[in-house]
Amino acid sequence: MGTYNQTWESEFILLGLSSDWDTQVSLFVLLLAMYLVTVLGNFLIVLLIRLDGRLHTPMYFFLTNLSLVDVSYATSIVPQLLVHFLAEHKGIPFLSCAAQLFFSLALGGIEFVLLAVMAYDRYVAVCDPLRYSVIMHGGLCTRLAIASWVSGSINSLMQTTITFQLPMCTNKYIDHISCEILAVVRLACVDTSSNEVAIVVSSIVLLMTPFFLVLLSYIQIISTILKIRSTQGRRKAFHTCASHLTVVALCYGMAIFTYAQPHSSPSVLQEKLISLFYAILTPMLNPMIYSLRNKEVKGAWQKLLGQFSGLTSKLARR
Repeated sequence: MGTYNQTWESEFILLGLSSDWDTQVSLFVLLLAMYLVTVLGNFLIVLLIRLDGRLHTPMYFFLTNLSLVDVSYATSIVPQLLVHFLAEHKGIPFLSCAAQLFFSLALGGIEFVLLAVMAYDRYVAVCDPLRYSVIMHGGLCTRLAIASWVSGSINSLMQTTITFQLPMCTNKYIDHISCEILAVVRLACVDTSSNEVAIVVSSIVLLMTPFFLVLLSYIQIISTILKIRSTQGRRKAFHTCASHLTVVALCYGMAIFTYAQPHSSPSVLQEKLISLFYAILTPMLNPMIYSLRNKEVKGAWQKLLGQFSGLTSKLARR
């Protein structure tokens, strides 16, 4: 028991993806480019929604929140990962590790709940369009967004507190790209079955519950779309949901595969790649998906670019 009470090292060592220098430099260049695209893409989506009055609707209010969550999630992991690619010593202080685990877990949870909220918004838009503006009023949208942020943060606070109460003895090597919860739990020198149960319960509450709500919403949406007689009407109804459905498949699919069954989890390398995919690729793809598959967003881009082109022409003539 005395050994267990030693608990924490002052810092942890992240083993990362590779120890080969050339591989690390290549990954640094690739992930830096992807991170910059992620930040720029999500920033432009938020800016576009702010500037175009036609996008001041519940759907784009939630998309603004989603973009902020995406860029924040990427920022909680990628900058530290980039530093470690070029650093000989790959240590992360105890408090930084705890903060990284808290923010990444919180932002991931917020995103899952937000996607369920966005599914409900699409359900109302397709299944009850005449009452859409009455149901999805500003007050409800604000409360749903706040509920997403609060629920994800509370869950993360509980998980982080439970995890960092585990005795780690002298084990300080985290075989992961970041302070991810399953990787940190593996450092414990005691039985962690109760923590794994807590992770499963958390997965059910904050991952599977929103997932089933999304599933239920889309069952109703598809049922309503199939009842529409005109082909054009069905196509229009489907296009209002296509972008969100694509993002849902990306985010929920990877997260369920990673966290829902820790006992039958994939290999450590697979976990690292999945975490990297979720930390950088999905936040980078989300604004592209909403830009390329959404007529309103494409129209807003064309309007904004047209205004910018016109302004540039006027300045050139002067």
